[in-house]
Amino acid sequence: MKIWVDADACPGEIKDIIIRAAHKRCIETIFVSNKVISTPDSPFIHTVKVSQGSDVADAYIAERAEKKDIVITQDIPLAAILVPKEAVVISVHGVLFTPNNIGERLSVRNFMHELRSTGVQTSGPKPFSNKDKQNFANTFDQQLVKLSKPL
Repeated sequence: MKIWVDADACPGEIKDIIIRAAHKRCIETIFVSNKVISTPDSPFIHTVKVSQGSDVADAYIAERAEKKDIVITQDIPLAAILVPKEAVVISVHGVLFTPNNIGERLSVRNFMHELRSTGVQTSGPKPFSNKDKQNFANTFDQQLVKLSKPL
């Protein structure tokens, strides 16, 4: 099992939770970004800087993440690629993307994207909150425990 982090838009508080878990459980963790990401020196923590461009980090993760890896991303199209591969995909808000919810999430995302492209003003995302942080920590821990159990 590896942990992949779509790090370009990942809040610092979430990065800290992921880093602590990687150390505690000795899990290889890769932060992928198109800019330099600061992480502590660790045999478990790695960074990959990809070239600038739309969805370059997403493509990098999509090509490499495997079944039972954990992927942290806010990118719903990336989640839609990874869920069928049986990767565990969690948003920074603690939403677990599953075969049961990813289709609807992708449809809503695409609909909102179409609205914005026609000039309709939509509200942006809510500010990241302590509740979001707690939801993420709970979901992330539950999935780590679940994946760590022997078959």
